[in-house]
Amino acid sequence: MVIMKCGLEIHQQLDSHKLFCKCPSILRNDTPDFEIKRKLHAVRGESGEVDVAAEFETSLDKEFIYQGYYDTTCLVEIDESPPLEINKEALEIALHICIHLNCEIIPITQIMRKIVIDGSNTTGFQRTVLIGRNGFVETKSGKVRIATVMLEEDAARIIEKNYENENKKEVVFRVDRLGIPLVEIATEADIKSPEQCKEVALLIGDILRSCKVKRGIGTIRQDINISITGHPRVEIKGFQDVKMFIPVIENEIKRQEENLKKFSSEELKSEVRCANPDGTTNFLRPMPGSARMYPETDLPLLYITRDVINKAKKTLPKLRSDVRVELERRGLSKEMIKLLNNEEKIKNFEALLKILNDPNFVAKVLFIFPKEIASHRKISESDVNEILNIDMIEIIVDYVSKGKIKKEETKQVMERIVDGEKLEDAIKSKIEVHDLESEIAKIIKEKPGLGFGAYMGLIMEKFNKRVSGKEASEILKKLLK
Repeated sequence: MVIMKCGLEIHQQLDSHKLFCKCPSILRNDTPDFEIKRKLHAVRGESGEVDVAAEFETSLDKEFIYQGYYDTTCLVEIDESPPLEINKEALEIALHICIHLNCEIIPITQIMRKIVIDGSNTTGFQRTVLIGRNGFVETKSGKVRIATVMLEEDAARIIEKNYENENKKEVVFRVDRLGIPLVEIATEADIKSPEQCKEVALLIGDILRSCKVKRGIGTIRQDINISITGHPRVEIKGFQDVKMFIPVIENEIKRQEENLKKFSSEELKSEVRCANPDGTTNFLRPMPGSARMYPETDLPLLYITRDVINKAKKTLPKLRSDVRVELERRGLSKEMIKLLNNEEKIKNFEALLKILNDPNFVAKVLFIFPKEIASHRKISESDVNEILNIDMIEIIVDYVSKGKIKKEETKQVMERIVDGEKLEDAIKSKIEVHDLESEIAKIIKEKPGLGFGAYMGLIMEKFNKRVSGKEASEILKKLLK
Protein backbone atom coordinates (compact mmCIF):
# COMPACT_ATOMS: atom_id res chain seq x y z
CA MET A 1 0.00 0.00 0.00
CA VAL A 2 1.31 3.45 -0.99
CA ILE A 3 1.66 5.87 1.93
CA MET A 4 1.24 9.47 0.81
CA LYS A 5 2.23 12.62 2.68
CA CYS A 6 0.84 15.87 1.39
CA GLY A 7 0.77 19.52 2.42
CA LEU A 8 -1.08 22.43 0.89
CA GLU A 9 -0.03 26.02 0.20
CA ILE A 10 -2.64 28.64 -0.65
CA HIS A 11 -1.74 32.15 -1.84
CA GLN A 12 -4.67 34.58 -1.69
CA GLN A 13 -4.64 38.27 -2.69
CA LEU A 14 -6.17 40.64 -0.13
CA ASP A 15 -8.57 43.41 -1.12
CA SER A 16 -6.51 46.44 -0.10
CA HIS A 17 -3.87 48.80 -1.49
CA LYS A 18 -0.31 47.53 -1.94
CA LEU A 19 1.62 46.13 1.00
CA PHE A 20 4.57 48.55 1.17
CA CYS A 21 3.29 51.61 -0.72
CA LYS A 22 0.00 53.47 -1.22
CA CYS A 23 -0.57 52.43 -4.85
CA PRO A 24 -3.95 50.87 -5.70
CA SER A 25 -4.12 47.12 -6.28
CA ILE A 26 -5.51 47.24 -9.82
CA LEU A 27 -4.41 45.46 -13.00
CA ARG A 28 -4.40 47.41 -16.25
CA ASN A 29 -4.35 46.41 -19.91
CA ASP A 30 -3.89 49.85 -21.49
CA THR A 31 -0.54 50.97 -22.91
CA PRO A 32 2.08 51.41 -20.15
CA ASP A 33 3.68 54.82 -19.56
CA PHE A 34 7.25 53.58 -19.17
CA GLU A 35 9.61 50.59 -19.38
CA ILE A 36 12.82 49.80 -17.53
CA LYS A 37 15.32 46.97 -18.08
CA ARG A 38 17.08 44.86 -15.45
CA LYS A 39 19.32 41.82 -15.08
CA LEU A 40 19.18 39.98 -11.76
CA HIS A 41 21.90 37.94 -10.04
CA ALA A 42 21.84 35.37 -7.24
CA VAL A 43 23.30 36.45 -3.87
CA ARG A 44 23.98 34.62 -0.64
CA GLY A 45 21.14 34.24 1.85
CA GLU A 46 21.17 34.45 5.64
CA SER A 47 22.90 31.04 5.86
CA GLY A 48 25.82 32.28 3.71
CA GLU A 49 24.90 29.97 0.82
CA VAL A 50 23.52 30.71 -2.64
CA ASP A 51 20.08 29.12 -3.10
CA VAL A 52 19.99 26.36 -5.73
CA ALA A 53 16.80 27.70 -7.38
CA ALA A 54 18.28 31.22 -7.59
CA GLU A 55 21.50 29.80 -9.06
CA PHE A 56 19.44 27.93 -11.67
CA GLU A 57 17.60 31.12 -12.71
CA THR A 58 20.91 33.04 -12.96
CA SER A 59 22.25 30.40 -15.36
CA LEU A 60 19.42 31.18 -17.81
CA ASP A 61 20.89 34.68 -18.35
CA LYS A 62 17.56 36.45 -18.97
CA GLU A 63 16.95 40.17 -19.38
CA PHE A 64 13.83 41.56 -17.74
CA ILE A 65 11.69 44.46 -18.98
CA TYR A 66 9.30 46.07 -16.48
CA GLN A 67 6.28 48.13 -17.57
CA GLY A 68 4.49 50.61 -15.32
CA TYR A 69 2.14 53.60 -15.08
CA TYR A 70 2.78 57.07 -13.69
CA ASP A 71 -0.58 57.28 -11.89
CA THR A 72 -1.01 53.77 -10.39
CA THR A 73 2.56 52.54 -9.81
CA CYS A 74 5.44 54.25 -8.02
CA LEU A 75 9.18 54.13 -7.32
CA VAL A 76 8.75 51.43 -4.65
CA GLU A 77 7.60 48.86 -7.24
CA ILE A 78 10.61 49.49 -9.47
CA ASP A 79 13.02 49.43 -6.49
CA GLU A 80 14.04 53.08 -6.79
CA SER A 81 12.64 54.03 -3.37
CA PRO A 82 12.59 52.27 0.03
CA PRO A 83 9.38 50.50 1.09
CA LEU A 84 6.85 52.37 3.24
CA GLU A 85 5.41 51.08 6.52
CA ILE A 86 3.40 47.86 6.19
CA ASN A 87 -0.25 48.25 5.12
CA LYS A 88 -2.25 48.18 8.39
CA GLU A 89 -5.51 47.11 6.71
CA ALA A 90 -3.77 44.15 5.04
CA LEU A 91 -2.27 43.18 8.40
CA GLU A 92 -5.72 43.21 10.02
CA ILE A 93 -7.16 41.01 7.24
CA ALA A 94 -4.26 38.57 7.72
CA LEU A 95 -5.01 38.52 11.46
CA HIS A 96 -8.69 37.74 10.73
CA ILE A 97 -7.55 34.74 8.67
CA CYS A 98 -5.14 33.61 11.42
CA ILE A 99 -7.89 33.76 14.05
CA HIS A 100 -10.29 31.72 11.91
CA LEU A 101 -7.48 29.16 11.38
CA ASN A 102 -6.92 28.88 15.15
CA CYS A 103 -3.35 30.19 14.82
CA GLU A 104 -0.97 31.52 17.43
CA ILE A 105 -0.22 35.18 16.51
CA ILE A 106 3.47 36.15 16.46
CA PRO A 107 3.84 39.27 18.70
CA ILE A 108 7.27 40.38 17.38
CA THR A 109 8.19 39.33 13.87
CA GLN A 110 10.89 40.08 11.30
CA ILE A 111 10.01 41.06 7.74
CA MET A 112 12.21 38.89 5.51
CA ARG A 113 13.52 38.98 1.96
CA LYS A 114 12.96 35.78 -0.02
CA ILE A 115 15.42 35.66 -2.95
CA VAL A 116 13.50 35.32 -6.24
CA ILE A 117 15.40 36.11 -9.44
CA ASP A 118 13.08 34.70 -12.10
CA GLY A 119 12.26 38.35 -12.88
CA SER A 120 8.93 38.44 -11.06
CA ASN A 121 10.35 40.92 -8.49
CA THR A 122 12.31 44.01 -9.53
CA THR A 123 14.29 43.82 -6.28
CA GLY A 124 15.39 40.22 -6.79
CA PHE A 125 13.48 39.27 -3.64
CA GLN A 126 9.97 39.06 -2.24
CA ARG A 127 9.13 40.68 1.12
CA THR A 128 7.37 38.26 3.45
CA VAL A 129 6.53 38.22 7.16
CA LEU A 130 5.31 35.45 9.48
CA ILE A 131 2.02 36.46 11.13
CA GLY A 132 0.62 33.20 12.57
CA ARG A 133 1.57 29.56 13.18
CA ASN A 134 0.43 26.30 14.81
CA GLY A 135 -3.21 26.51 13.71
CA PHE A 136 -5.53 23.78 12.43
CA VAL A 137 -8.67 22.92 10.47
CA GLU A 138 -10.93 19.95 11.21
CA THR A 139 -11.70 17.54 8.35
CA LYS A 140 -13.75 14.34 8.09
CA SER A 141 -10.47 12.40 8.25
CA GLY A 142 -9.05 14.28 11.22
CA LYS A 143 -7.24 17.49 12.10
CA VAL A 144 -4.85 19.09 9.58
CA ARG A 145 -2.37 21.46 11.19
CA ILE A 146 -1.64 24.92 9.77
CA ALA A 147 2.13 25.43 9.88
CA THR A 148 2.33 29.12 8.98
CA VAL A 149 0.39 32.11 7.75
CA MET A 150 2.64 34.62 5.96
CA LEU A 151 1.75 38.13 4.77
CA GLU A 152 3.69 38.94 1.62
CA GLU A 153 3.74 40.93 -1.60
CA ASP A 154 2.54 39.43 -4.86
CA ALA A 155 4.85 39.16 -7.87
CA ALA A 156 4.92 41.20 -11.08
CA ARG A 157 2.66 39.99 -13.88
CA ILE A 158 4.32 38.28 -16.85
CA ILE A 159 3.22 39.81 -20.16
CA GLU A 160 5.52 38.30 -22.81
CA LYS A 161 8.44 35.91 -23.27
CA ASN A 162 10.83 36.39 -26.19
CA TYR A 163 13.06 33.36 -26.64
CA GLU A 164 13.05 33.20 -30.46
CA ASN A 165 16.56 34.60 -30.66
CA GLU A 166 18.93 32.53 -28.50
CA ASN A 167 21.10 35.60 -27.89
CA LYS A 168 18.15 37.68 -26.68
CA LYS A 169 16.29 36.07 -23.78
CA GLU A 170 13.77 38.73 -22.77
CA VAL A 171 10.83 38.49 -20.41
CA VAL A 172 8.35 41.38 -20.12
CA PHE A 173 6.63 41.98 -16.77
CA ARG A 174 4.09 44.56 -15.63
CA VAL A 175 4.49 45.94 -12.10
CA ASP A 176 0.77 46.62 -11.54
CA ARG A 177 0.46 43.31 -9.66
CA LEU A 178 3.81 43.62 -7.87
CA GLY A 179 3.25 44.46 -4.20
CA ILE A 180 -0.44 43.51 -3.96
CA PRO A 181 -0.80 42.05 -0.44
CA LEU A 182 -1.43 38.34 -0.18
CA VAL A 183 -1.45 35.67 2.49
CA GLU A 184 0.39 32.38 2.10
CA ILE A 185 -1.20 29.62 4.17
CA ALA A 186 0.90 26.46 4.52
CA THR A 187 -0.37 23.27 6.14
CA GLU A 188 1.77 20.56 7.68
CA ALA A 189 2.11 17.32 5.69
CA ASP A 190 -0.93 15.87 7.50
CA ILE A 191 -3.03 15.24 4.40
CA LYS A 192 -3.32 11.52 3.69
CA SER A 193 -5.47 11.31 0.55
CA PRO A 194 -6.40 13.29 -2.59
CA GLU A 195 -9.95 13.65 -1.27
CA GLN A 196 -8.77 15.10 2.04
CA CYS A 197 -6.55 17.57 0.16
CA LYS A 198 -9.57 18.84 -1.76
CA GLU A 199 -11.58 19.09 1.48
CA VAL A 200 -8.84 21.15 3.18
CA ALA A 201 -8.66 23.49 0.17
CA LEU A 202 -12.43 24.04 0.31
CA LEU A 203 -12.40 24.64 4.09
CA ILE A 204 -9.60 27.21 3.85
CA GLY A 205 -11.28 28.75 0.79
CA ASP A 206 -14.48 29.28 2.79
CA ILE A 207 -12.49 31.06 5.52
CA LEU A 208 -10.72 33.27 2.96
CA ARG A 209 -13.96 34.26 1.21
CA SER A 210 -15.41 35.22 4.61
CA CYS A 211 -12.65 37.83 4.92
CA LYS A 212 -11.77 40.84 2.76
CA VAL A 213 -9.99 39.14 -0.12
CA LYS A 214 -9.96 39.67 -3.87
CA ARG A 215 -12.15 37.45 -6.05
CA GLY A 216 -11.78 36.18 -9.60
CA ILE A 217 -9.26 34.39 -11.81
CA GLY A 218 -5.66 34.87 -10.72
CA THR A 219 -6.45 36.14 -7.21
CA ILE A 220 -5.83 32.74 -5.61
CA ARG A 221 -3.07 30.22 -6.33
CA GLN A 222 -2.81 26.79 -4.76
CA ASP A 223 0.27 24.54 -4.57
CA ILE A 224 0.72 21.08 -3.10
CA ASN A 225 3.79 19.39 -1.63
CA ILE A 226 3.61 15.64 -2.02
CA SER A 227 5.76 12.56 -1.52
CA ILE A 228 5.33 8.83 -1.15
CA THR A 229 7.56 6.61 1.00
CA GLY A 230 11.12 6.66 -0.37
CA HIS A 231 10.60 9.58 -2.79
CA PRO A 232 11.79 13.18 -2.19
CA ARG A 233 9.20 15.92 -1.77
CA VAL A 234 7.79 17.45 -4.96
CA GLU A 235 6.00 20.81 -5.11
CA ILE A 236 3.27 21.15 -7.74
CA LYS A 237 2.15 24.66 -8.70
CA GLY A 238 -0.59 26.05 -10.89
CA PHE A 239 -3.93 24.94 -9.39
CA GLN A 240 -6.80 27.32 -10.12
CA ASP A 241 -9.63 24.81 -9.70
CA VAL A 242 -10.02 22.47 -6.70
CA LYS A 243 -11.53 19.87 -9.07
CA MET A 244 -7.99 19.27 -10.36
CA PHE A 245 -6.56 18.26 -6.96
CA ILE A 246 -7.65 14.62 -7.09
CA PRO A 247 -6.52 13.76 -10.69
CA VAL A 248 -3.20 15.64 -10.33
CA ILE A 249 -2.36 13.98 -7.00
CA GLU A 250 -3.31 10.53 -8.31
CA ASN A 251 -1.10 11.03 -11.38
CA GLU A 252 1.79 12.33 -9.26
CA ILE A 253 1.61 9.24 -7.01
CA LYS A 254 1.88 7.04 -10.11
CA ARG A 255 4.80 9.12 -11.45
CA GLN A 256 6.67 8.84 -8.15
CA GLU A 257 6.04 5.07 -8.04
CA GLU A 258 7.56 4.78 -11.53
CA ASN A 259 10.55 6.91 -10.45
CA LEU A 260 11.27 4.55 -7.56
CA LYS A 261 11.40 1.64 -10.01
CA LYS A 262 13.69 3.46 -12.48
CA PHE A 263 16.10 5.44 -10.26
CA SER A 264 18.12 5.00 -7.10
CA SER A 265 17.42 7.21 -4.07
CA GLU A 266 20.64 9.17 -4.79
CA GLU A 267 19.40 10.04 -8.30
CA LEU A 268 16.03 11.36 -7.14
CA LYS A 269 15.88 15.07 -6.24
CA SER A 270 13.24 17.38 -4.84
CA GLU A 271 11.83 19.63 -7.56
CA VAL A 272 9.08 22.08 -8.44
CA ARG A 273 6.59 21.02 -11.12
CA CYS A 274 3.64 22.70 -12.85
CA ALA A 275 0.13 21.22 -13.06
CA ASN A 276 -1.30 20.83 -16.58
CA PRO A 277 -5.02 20.94 -17.49
CA ASP A 278 -4.97 17.19 -18.27
CA GLY A 279 -3.85 16.29 -14.73
CA THR A 280 -0.18 15.66 -15.60
CA THR A 281 2.78 17.79 -14.48
CA ASN A 282 6.03 19.04 -15.98
CA PHE A 283 9.37 20.16 -14.49
CA LEU A 284 9.79 23.86 -13.60
CA ARG A 285 12.95 24.21 -11.48
CA PRO A 286 14.90 22.69 -8.58
CA MET A 287 13.34 22.93 -5.13
CA PRO A 288 14.42 26.15 -3.35
CA GLY A 289 15.79 25.96 0.18
CA SER A 290 16.28 28.10 3.27
CA ALA A 291 19.39 29.69 1.71
CA ARG A 292 17.15 32.18 -0.11
CA MET A 293 15.93 33.96 3.05
CA TYR A 294 17.51 36.94 4.81
CA PRO A 295 16.17 39.85 6.92
CA GLU A 296 14.67 42.98 5.32
CA THR A 297 17.11 45.77 6.18
CA ASP A 298 14.86 48.67 5.09
CA LEU A 299 12.07 47.97 7.59
CA PRO A 300 11.95 47.63 11.41
CA LEU A 301 10.63 44.66 13.37
CA LEU A 302 6.85 44.30 13.18
CA TYR A 303 5.12 44.47 16.59
CA ILE A 304 1.66 42.90 16.69
CA THR A 305 0.47 44.18 20.06
CA ARG A 306 -2.39 42.91 22.20
CA ASP A 307 -4.39 46.03 21.21
CA VAL A 308 -3.93 45.20 17.51
CA ILE A 309 -5.06 41.60 18.08
CA ASN A 310 -8.08 42.68 20.17
CA LYS A 311 -9.13 45.13 17.45
CA ALA A 312 -8.89 42.32 14.87
CA LYS A 313 -11.08 40.12 17.08
CA LYS A 314 -13.70 42.88 17.38
CA THR A 315 -13.84 43.31 13.59
CA LEU A 316 -13.64 39.56 12.85
CA PRO A 317 -16.04 38.70 10.00
CA LYS A 318 -18.36 35.73 10.44
CA LEU A 319 -17.56 32.55 8.53
CA ARG A 320 -19.66 32.13 5.40
CA SER A 321 -20.79 28.70 6.61
CA ASP A 322 -22.07 30.25 9.87
CA VAL A 323 -23.72 33.10 7.96
CA ARG A 324 -25.50 30.60 5.67
CA VAL A 325 -26.94 28.72 8.66
CA GLU A 326 -28.08 31.99 10.26
CA LEU A 327 -29.68 33.25 7.03
CA GLU A 328 -31.51 29.96 6.51
CA ARG A 329 -32.79 30.23 10.08
CA ARG A 330 -34.10 33.71 9.25
CA GLY A 331 -36.02 32.27 6.30
CA LEU A 332 -33.86 33.53 3.43
CA SER A 333 -34.06 31.37 0.30
CA LYS A 334 -31.00 29.47 -0.95
CA GLU A 335 -30.96 31.59 -4.13
CA MET A 336 -30.75 34.78 -2.07
CA ILE A 337 -28.06 33.30 0.20
CA LYS A 338 -25.87 32.62 -2.85
CA LEU A 339 -25.94 36.34 -3.67
CA LEU A 340 -24.40 37.21 -0.29
CA ASN A 341 -20.95 36.12 -1.43
CA ASN A 342 -18.63 38.60 0.29
CA GLU A 343 -18.10 40.44 3.57
CA GLU A 344 -19.23 43.84 2.21
CA LYS A 345 -22.56 42.48 0.94
CA ILE A 346 -23.23 40.68 4.22
CA LYS A 347 -22.43 43.85 6.19
CA ASN A 348 -24.84 45.91 4.05
CA PHE A 349 -27.50 43.21 4.28
CA GLU A 350 -27.31 43.07 8.08
CA ALA A 351 -27.42 46.88 8.33
CA LEU A 352 -30.63 46.96 6.25
CA LEU A 353 -32.22 44.20 8.35
CA LYS A 354 -31.92 46.48 11.37
CA ILE A 355 -34.13 48.96 9.49
CA LEU A 356 -36.62 46.41 8.10
CA ASN A 357 -36.65 42.81 9.34
CA ASP A 358 -37.68 41.11 6.09
CA PRO A 359 -34.64 39.16 4.77
CA ASN A 360 -36.05 38.15 1.38
CA PHE A 361 -37.35 41.64 0.58
CA VAL A 362 -34.08 43.29 1.66
CA ALA A 363 -32.11 40.83 -0.50
CA LYS A 364 -34.32 41.69 -3.49
CA VAL A 365 -33.75 45.43 -3.00
CA LEU A 366 -29.99 44.91 -2.67
CA PHE A 367 -29.38 42.39 -5.46
CA ILE A 368 -32.38 41.40 -7.60
CA PHE A 369 -34.03 44.75 -8.37
CA PRO A 370 -30.80 46.53 -9.48
CA LYS A 371 -29.98 43.59 -11.78
CA GLU A 372 -33.46 43.61 -13.32
CA ILE A 373 -33.43 47.41 -13.73
CA ALA A 374 -30.06 47.23 -15.51
CA SER A 375 -31.45 44.57 -17.85
CA HIS A 376 -34.69 46.48 -18.60
CA ARG A 377 -32.90 49.80 -19.13
CA LYS A 378 -30.08 48.14 -21.11
CA ILE A 379 -27.36 49.74 -18.97
CA SER A 380 -24.57 48.18 -16.94
CA GLU A 381 -25.25 46.87 -13.46
CA SER A 382 -22.31 48.89 -12.13
CA ASP A 383 -23.96 52.12 -13.41
CA VAL A 384 -27.19 51.18 -11.65
CA ASN A 385 -25.34 50.36 -8.42
CA GLU A 386 -23.55 53.71 -8.59
CA ILE A 387 -26.93 55.49 -8.57
CA LEU A 388 -28.60 53.06 -6.16
CA ASN A 389 -25.67 53.02 -3.75
CA ILE A 390 -25.98 51.70 -0.20
CA ASP A 391 -26.89 55.15 1.17
CA MET A 392 -29.78 55.45 -1.29
CA ILE A 393 -30.89 51.86 -0.61
CA GLU A 394 -30.92 52.57 3.14
CA ILE A 395 -33.24 55.56 2.63
CA ILE A 396 -35.55 53.52 0.37
CA VAL A 397 -35.75 50.64 2.87
CA ASP A 398 -36.36 53.15 5.68
CA TYR A 399 -39.25 54.66 3.69
CA VAL A 400 -40.70 51.16 3.19
CA SER A 401 -40.46 50.48 6.94
CA LYS A 402 -42.34 53.75 7.64
CA GLY A 403 -45.03 53.08 5.03
CA LYS A 404 -44.01 55.92 2.70
CA ILE A 405 -43.34 53.34 -0.02
CA LYS A 406 -45.24 50.05 -0.36
CA LYS A 407 -43.12 46.94 -0.89
CA GLU A 408 -44.76 46.24 -4.25
CA GLU A 409 -43.93 49.81 -5.39
CA THR A 410 -40.26 49.73 -4.38
CA LYS A 411 -38.82 48.51 -7.66
CA GLN A 412 -40.82 51.11 -9.59
CA VAL A 413 -39.44 53.89 -7.36
CA MET A 414 -35.91 52.56 -7.86
CA GLU A 415 -36.41 52.59 -11.63
CA ARG A 416 -37.50 56.23 -11.56
CA ILE A 417 -34.38 57.15 -9.54
CA VAL A 418 -32.18 55.40 -12.11
CA ASP A 419 -33.99 57.40 -14.82
CA GLY A 420 -32.81 60.59 -13.13
CA GLU A 421 -35.61 61.56 -10.76
CA LYS A 422 -35.02 62.58 -7.15
CA LEU A 423 -36.34 60.16 -4.54
CA GLU A 424 -39.29 62.34 -3.44
CA ASP A 425 -40.33 62.92 -7.08
CA ALA A 426 -40.01 59.19 -7.80
CA ILE A 427 -42.35 58.43 -4.90
CA LYS A 428 -44.92 60.97 -6.13
CA SER A 429 -44.81 59.68 -9.72
CA LYS A 430 -45.20 55.99 -8.84
CA ILE A 431 -48.31 54.26 -10.11
CA GLU A 432 -50.37 52.06 -7.82
CA VAL A 433 -50.71 48.47 -9.10
CA HIS A 434 -54.52 48.61 -9.14
CA ASP A 435 -54.36 51.93 -11.04
CA LEU A 436 -51.99 50.38 -13.58
CA GLU A 437 -54.29 47.41 -14.07
CA SER A 438 -57.23 49.77 -14.57
CA GLU A 439 -55.31 51.83 -17.15
CA ILE A 440 -54.21 48.73 -19.09
CA ALA A 441 -57.80 47.43 -19.09
CA LYS A 442 -58.91 50.79 -20.53
CA ILE A 443 -56.31 50.53 -23.36
CA ILE A 444 -57.55 47.01 -24.25
CA LYS A 445 -61.16 48.23 -24.29
CA GLU A 446 -60.31 51.22 -26.49
CA LYS A 447 -58.21 49.15 -28.96
CA PRO A 448 -59.68 45.64 -29.05
CA GLY A 449 -58.14 42.82 -31.09
CA LEU A 450 -54.48 43.93 -31.04
CA GLY A 451 -51.56 41.57 -30.46
CA PHE A 452 -49.60 41.34 -27.22
CA GLY A 453 -46.62 43.31 -28.59
CA ALA A 454 -48.83 46.12 -29.88
CA TYR A 455 -50.52 46.48 -26.49
CA MET A 456 -47.14 46.54 -24.73
CA GLY A 457 -45.99 49.32 -27.05
CA LEU A 458 -49.06 51.42 -26.23
CA ILE A 459 -48.66 50.81 -22.48
CA MET A 460 -44.98 51.73 -22.36
CA GLU A 461 -45.59 54.79 -24.55
CA LYS A 462 -48.36 56.01 -22.25
CA PHE A 463 -46.48 55.55 -18.99
CA ASN A 464 -43.08 56.65 -20.34
CA LYS A 465 -40.94 54.24 -18.23
CA ARG A 466 -42.95 54.90 -15.06
CA VAL A 467 -43.73 51.17 -14.93
CA SER A 468 -41.49 48.18 -15.51
CA GLY A 469 -42.02 46.13 -18.64
CA LYS A 470 -42.18 42.96 -16.55
CA GLU A 471 -44.93 44.32 -14.31
CA ALA A 472 -46.94 45.62 -17.27
CA SER A 473 -46.59 42.36 -19.22
CA GLU A 474 -47.78 40.28 -16.24
CA ILE A 475 -50.91 42.43 -15.87
CA LEU A 476 -51.51 42.37 -19.65
CA LYS A 477 -51.23 38.55 -19.79
CA LYS A 478 -53.75 38.27 -16.96
CA LEU A 479 -56.23 40.63 -18.67
CA LEU A 480 -55.90 38.97 -22.10
CA LYS A 481 -56.76 35.48 -20.78
